[in-house]
Amino acid sequence: MNNLQAIIVDDESLARRGLALRLQHIPGVDVVSECANGQQALEAIAEHSPDLVFMDIQMPGISGFDVVRQLQAEQMPMIIFVTAFDQYAVDAFKVHAVDYVLKPIDDDRLHEAIDRAVAHRAQEESERTKGRLMELMMGLTGASAASIEAMAQEQSESKQWPDKLVIKDGADIHLVKTADIIWVDAAGDYMCIHAAGKTHIMRITMKQLEAMLDPQRFLRIHRSTIINADRVAGAQTLGNGEYMLSLEGGAQLKVSRGYRKRVKELLGA
Repeated sequence: MNNLQAIIVDDESLARRGLALRLQHIPGVDVVSECANGQQALEAIAEHSPDLVFMDIQMPGISGFDVVRQLQAEQMPMIIFVTAFDQYAVDAFKVHAVDYVLKPIDDDRLHEAIDRAVAHRAQEESERTKGRLMELMMGLTGASAASIEAMAQEQSESKQWPDKLVIKDGADIHLVKTADIIWVDAAGDYMCIHAAGKTHIMRITMKQLEAMLDPQRFLRIHRSTIINADRVAGAQTLGNGEYMLSLEGGAQLKVSRGYRKRVKELLGA
């Protein structure tokens, strides 16, 4: 997938420069323009057709919300509002912002926001591809959309997830039961797999490993952490609405904001 083409909009030059410097160190994002006000933002969006806009809200003249309202649907990029004020969060999501990040920006929080944007774009592309395939199948078979979706669902449910992972350690090969995995954390291009009281190192990306694990059992709780839902022993609600999970074996892991929804469903909260 191509890098996200991004625009930064903020009336404070230091804020623009600081965010641009941070984004230089995040793979997958290219800053194509910086704007000091809403009018410049409208012109830059028309010129560059960016995938993503980091938008301040309170700006002289045209506010960040006004910029979004003036954009046509076909021009609309993904919006991440970046502001020092938390009272606009509800309004931000009313205009379908991808995320809402408070200044001063925390590095983990910035990564979460970008992860959301990447996931949002992937979902949109997947839906477009699905729509094209659906039209093709309907044309070839004459079947209805509902019947084709039903067949696809049956195939998805019948997929067999591996019950063991093959992990090579030099000349040694370990077979680790997926049911024994308690949690996984990323260390660069390596995954630390904690299972049955041992930690195994597997050279694989998080995305590749996640595709090998049953999503009904294994949940992402952070951009670099996966847990086995069957191994959750308890949870604690933190003051800011976040969760701290206690896992079998004693590990305690914090759930990032971007992944709270699945965990809330798991906990019935």
